Amino acid sequence: MPQNINQPSNQIRLTNVSLVRLKKGKKRFEIACYKNKVLEYRSGVETDLDNVLQIHSVFLSVSKGQTAPSQDLAKAFGPKVPLDEIIMEILNKGEMQVGEKERHAQLERVHNEVIDIVAGKLVDPKSKRVYTTGMIEKALDQLSSQGGAAHKDEAAAAAAHGHGNAAPMNGEAGKEKTKEMPTWTGVVTTKSAKSQALEAMKALIAWQPIPVTRARMKVRLTCPTGILKQAAKPAAKKERQENGAEGEAEKVTGTVKDRILSYVEQVESQDTVGQEWEVVGYVEPGAFKGLSEFIGGETKGKGRLEVLDMAATHEGE
Repeated sequence: MPQNINQPSNQIRLTNVSLVRLKKGKKRFEIACYKNKVLEYRSGVETDLDNVLQIHSVFLSVSKGQTAPSQDLAKAFGPKVPLDEIIMEILNKGEMQVGEKERHAQLERVHNEVIDIVAGKLVDPKSKRVYTTGMIEKALDQLSSQGGAAHKDEAAAAAAHGHGNAAPMNGEAGKEKTKEMPTWTGVVTTKSAKSQALEAMKALIAWQPIPVTRARMKVRLTCPTGILKQAAKPAAKKERQENGAEGEAEKVTGTVKDRILSYVEQVESQDTVGQEWEVVGYVEPGAFKGLSEFIGGETKGKGRLEVLDMAATHEGE
């Protein structure tokens, strides 16, 4: 005799879904979404919840088909919070659960984006030419595969060959210095490609598996000629430290023009037209903020700083 299997009223079976999970009020809540729609919603491409959700419900467990009781939702999110607001909070703040294939594809996509960003921002210090993405990828693989011991050996070698005049670091001081140096362990999907590219660049510059430096910024700066000969205010201690000029007073004093040119690593051209002086040149990314603040403060808004190229590089012969 056939028997009817009764499914509980709060149990809904769903398959082939992407889950977004949020823990709140000691409970874990989940929503079932269409694949790829969560990222589109978070980036603002998709705004219609009906196109994101497979079903307009909040679950305690999607895999078990168990929907969240209203009392649990009220206790965690508030007694008068509408369901749509609860769903949007889970969508925006929750952790996305993806399958193995989707996770691999997402990791590969972020990895390629990180490599492209780094390859466009770093150059050979001597030639100022960019490296290929393959060379950058190999250098990062070298950093991620090497352990702390290898890093320490490289640091010692760099100190011996590149900083021969520096006193060797022994004991706790040496350990602390090594510990502070940035490291690279590989790409993850929980951080943006941009932030990971910045971490990768810091590690490459610190450890130098290949000779690299940040590509310089190409800028155009204009300033009234009447201001150029005025005496510049001495740089603050913090500014001198940020621009590597601590203890070198001659670089942070003099006229406004002297101070401006001290920020410019290489001048491409400079000219005076009427009552306005213009210089085009290259500055280190780390010096740009100080230059911008100096121009704004010393010229009281009369000077202008324009970025012509965020990462000026040479592409080849």
